[in-house]
Amino acid sequence: MRNTLDVIKERRSIRKFKSEQIKEEELQAIVESGLYAPSAINKQSWNFTVIQNQEILAELNEATKNVARNLDNEALKRIGENEKYNCFYYAPTVILVSGKDEERSKVMDCSAATQNMLIAAESLNIGSCWVELVSLAFMGPQAKELRAKLNLPEGYTPLHCVLLGYKDMEGKAAPRKENAVQYIR
Repeated sequence: MRNTLDVIKERRSIRKFKSEQIKEEELQAIVESGLYAPSAINKQSWNFTVIQNQEILAELNEATKNVARNLDNEALKRIGENEKYNCFYYAPTVILVSGKDEERSKVMDCSAATQNMLIAAESLNIGSCWVELVSLAFMGPQAKELRAKLNLPEGYTPLHCVLLGYKDMEGKAAPRKENAVQYIR
């Protein structure tokens, strides 16, 4: 088992995955790590939807791009118009992370859970990537249909997702920002 601090430093966003599905015990360990994340007042305001069905992922990708191509943001519009772009990078497993609407801290809670899952994946040598773009799909005309298809609980809004799969690339370390810490002693 690798040291936790080393795992944190070694984790990189992976955007190229092998088609082989991750093992069930690995998936369960990653999901469980998300469930054990800290949350404000222990509300645990998250819901995880594990998607391994490639047809549903393709539909979600198209719904995301359909919304993106109609936005005023030029970068998102280009993504939406790019036939080859896949917001899931063909990951075999995607965990959609949704936050409970009524909870003020849902974004922070879901972010903590997501970070736990990213670190757990790296500790298992599984590639991961945090993607927010998928939230667009749930703002478009297909939102109701997608919510039903994914069995999303009422009162939860999809915020982002975690892509998981065996790495088919090496992640590169991005330089760390300088002067990002001040010490007052």
